[in-house]
Amino acid sequence: MSAWPVQEGVFELGDFPAERGGTIRDAKLAWQTHGTLNADKSNVVVYPTSYTATHDGQSWLIGPDGVLNPEEYFIVIPDMFSNGLSSGAANTEDYPALVTVRDNVLAQERLLREVWGIDRVAAVYGFSMGAMQAYHWAALFPERVERAFIVCGSARTAIHNRVFLSGLLRTLEAAPQYLGGGQFSAEPTLALKAFGHIYAGWGLSQDFYRAELFRTALGAPDLETYLKTDWEAGFATCRAADLYAQALTWMHGDISAGELYNGDLNATLKAIQARVLLLPSETDLYFRVADNAAELPHLRSGELRPIPGIWGHRAGSPAGLPDELAFLKAAVHGWLAKW
Repeated sequence: MSAWPVQEGVFELGDFPAERGGTIRDAKLAWQTHGTLNADKSNVVVYPTSYTATHDGQSWLIGPDGVLNPEEYFIVIPDMFSNGLSSGAANTEDYPALVTVRDNVLAQERLLREVWGIDRVAAVYGFSMGAMQAYHWAALFPERVERAFIVCGSARTAIHNRVFLSGLLRTLEAAPQYLGGGQFSAEPTLALKAFGHIYAGWGLSQDFYRAELFRTALGAPDLETYLKTDWEAGFATCRAADLYAQALTWMHGDISAGELYNGDLNATLKAIQARVLLLPSETDLYFRVADNAAELPHLRSGELRPIPGIWGHRAGSPAGLPDELAFLKAAVHGWLAKW
């Protein structure tokens, strides 16, 4: 039981058109909030979910002594499409071939505006795919977002990142249960096992494995056990169609896509009015420090602070990692207090 108010619900979007074609029929957006909305609605933090994550799964960093303080802010966690709670490829007939990050953010904007009357946010905080959504918030609503925390994310999915995602998609497509169009006749157990092993090679750094932190820090007796308990088991609970759909969303992530900016990434970055704190991990294999470093000169107000250490992408979601968590807390608290 939390010491602060926690609410959750499902927002009915109706038939929601996807920007690349198709419609999410009777679309639903699950959500959770922490804290209390103040009178002038100036204390809102949007905290989108990452790949496969749900609001419960990532609420661990919320608390009076956490990264996001519910005693000061009204924190809204909208569940991304195809995360198992909101509408998705595994639970919606005729689901669009591609649902973009922009689609997710437009649905989230409706949630805030229609449920709570919120038209301006103090900050958007996101990790990984959540960071991609945070970047989209800042680009799509430049006059309505004051701060953006981009933790292990980028404005456009890099080519090497897309190669990783292509490997995951091709693995799912190789399953005998694959029907085409991102759908499956049954859950492809062996493909999901392979999916987890591929992911494990990217989620942590080479230095993590060289130092055998899976054993010394995480307590696994050996590599095989670690891969089975941390990676096979995690993805075994996911629906393959949802994994496929969210991977496509990730692959096509680009804040400049669409009619508003017509693919001009630098112009899009320059249009962002939010104060942007870029927090990549020094050893992330998906979202490299170099990607954020290339974005930084085009931001009106931005700062780059890499998270030190060898935990790779995991450093951006540092549950159980005291050094990385302390770095993240200090950076976020300082940025929130600065303005």
